[in-house]
Amino acid sequence: MSNAFAGVGTKFQRGNGASAETFADIAEVNSIEGPGMTRERYDTTSLDTSGGYRTYIGGFRDGGEITLTMNFVPTDYDLFLTDYEDDEAHNYKIIWSDPGAATMTFSAFVMNIPISTVADDKVTATITLQVTGPVTFTP
Repeated sequence: MSNAFAGVGTKFQRGNGASAETFADIAEVNSIEGPGMTRERYDTTSLDTSGGYRTYIGGFRDGGEITLTMNFVPTDYDLFLTDYEDDEAHNYKIIWSDPGAATMTFSAFVMNIPISTVADDKVTATITLQVTGPVTFTP
């Protein structure tokens, strides 16, 4: 039996920035991609490295980007526009719909907020967030 689950019911939330921070749902998110976390590495291979394999040490980590595709809801878009104009990072949270309600919390800057308007489809927004600092995952 598989432990896989569908994405239906997953929530994306924005923190209110208060000292006792609470999170509120962002409406009508169609997809969440990321975070695409990466880590730098530094090659430490030298002429006297044994075994014929390269060796590395770890470097800086990068929390990556998160891309939200969502139906254009003016009130929620306005929240992202406010965060875009702010020079401070804001806190966000993903709550998956799995039986244990796994979460991922992170601080991020809004980097891109384009709106797509076409004649034969719904109006959408694609929000790109750049994570700053660590990502906290709670299974």
